[in-house]
Amino acid sequence: MADPLAHHVVQELALSEGVCVRPVLHRVTDLETGEATTVVMPCKSTRESRCPSCAAAARRVRMQQCAEGWHLEEEPGPPDPDRSVQLDEGDPPTPEDDDDPAPTRQTRSTRRRSDAADLPVRPVEDRTIGVTFEGNLGRRYRPSMFVTLTLPSYGAIVPGRGYPIDYDDYDYRTAALDAMHFTKLLDRWIQNLRRCAGFKVQYFGAIEAQRRLAPHFHVALRGAMPRHIIREVTRATYAQVWWPPFEEPIYETSFPEWDGVDYLDPDTHLPLRTWKEAMRQLDEDPDAKPAHTLSFGRQVDVKGLLGGTPDADRAVRYLTKYLTKSVSETYTQEGVFDSAYEEHISRLHQEVNVLPCSPSCANWLRYGIQPKDAGPGLVPGRCHSDAHSWENLGLGGRRVQVSRGWSNKTLAEHRADRASVVRQVLEEAGYTVQEANRMCAQTLTDTGAPRYQWSTVALPPEKAHAAIISSVLERRRWRSQYEQAKASLAGLEPPVDNRSASGTVNQSGVSP
Repeated sequence: MADPLAHHVVQELALSEGVCVRPVLHRVTDLETGEATTVVMPCKSTRESRCPSCAAAARRVRMQQCAEGWHLEEEPGPPDPDRSVQLDEGDPPTPEDDDDPAPTRQTRSTRRRSDAADLPVRPVEDRTIGVTFEGNLGRRYRPSMFVTLTLPSYGAIVPGRGYPIDYDDYDYRTAALDAMHFTKLLDRWIQNLRRCAGFKVQYFGAIEAQRRLAPHFHVALRGAMPRHIIREVTRATYAQVWWPPFEEPIYETSFPEWDGVDYLDPDTHLPLRTWKEAMRQLDEDPDAKPAHTLSFGRQVDVKGLLGGTPDADRAVRYLTKYLTKSVSETYTQEGVFDSAYEEHISRLHQEVNVLPCSPSCANWLRYGIQPKDAGPGLVPGRCHSDAHSWENLGLGGRRVQVSRGWSNKTLAEHRADRASVVRQVLEEAGYTVQEANRMCAQTLTDTGAPRYQWSTVALPPEKAHAAIISSVLERRRWRSQYEQAKASLAGLEPPVDNRSASGTVNQSGVSP
């Protein structure tokens, strides 16, 4: 099984069955009985380059989440106050977007810039669904909207190729900073839109890379509003980053070193300014300007859509199309090397790698400032934030942006909804579904301590292949049972019965 050909065959088998190609093996020990159980679980990667099967499954859940909250006819009910929300690893909580965030600069005026377009403000009604329109023959419509926003140009691009005509004339610094702070601009756009639309607009959006590698935003908006409102809001929206200036680096070859208390200048051995000191100086300067200001480009695409139509279904697929790809690989083809495009990626990554991504970023040392909450081990160019990686090129946060009132469900609950449909069909047809919670972390002993202890087991190639084949066989059995259950409930002739003698189904991975 360690033979490369065997590995290829196992991988292709897993992909054909939609099974994880990088399974994770866990040993679960019952601390009351001492019994140990081996559990094979999918890696749950959202990147197609790592695991196509898991990435496709993650995208399907996002598609369900998008479709479920988009064209609602009634206000979604409030979340269950008694539920215990458990977010998946790597899925941070939905941003608090219903209210304005606390201003970054407490002493800085929040008045709009004099050169910014005015915002058309309207009274906000207490609703999240759109209004109903009446058409011919008394037919009623409640449309929603699909909007695409882009960033401005940073230089001329070779048509259809994505890389600059002249690399030296391309503004890589601004492109990198815009990507790093793109979500701030999106937050401000949503806030402005809610003030101008007249109701509490709910949204599901995905950040994707354009061919030129600048991020753009596809967003589904529940309800409809005049298109000129969306365009006016987009034109009037901007975001400012109030940080100490970092135009030119102070240290490029020899960097400050930690002495146990502060980072010291390598020549004078004096402490650098702390983040708090740098921000105080910024506050005290009446002529200070934001370190960076970003706004949208001219291109704004707005479409109205009705729920249940082919266009709406197509928009859901389009909106989530590239969620399984990283920013840098969105338009690259496996096995095809484009030296000009790779040069474009490399130059953008070089800029992203040396700019500060947050107040605590190690790159502040390049500009003579100790990062916020500085400690030992910080090295410029080696910040651990995903924003600096080759894969993300500045976009270190979540690629999906969802408002809290979209469906009033967490992503984990959407996954549970998909599994419950399968479980219900199987139970109604007489199958026994084992309880997945029997080994969950929330199961406690009589003393209140966790009953089950989980540990990851390293998998050598031959055991990984065996785990994949086992998962394939189990997936086939689940699918056979599910199809037989559906046929039985519909009163149809069931397909060939491949059920095991026990007729049980393991709920830990029910997914036909």
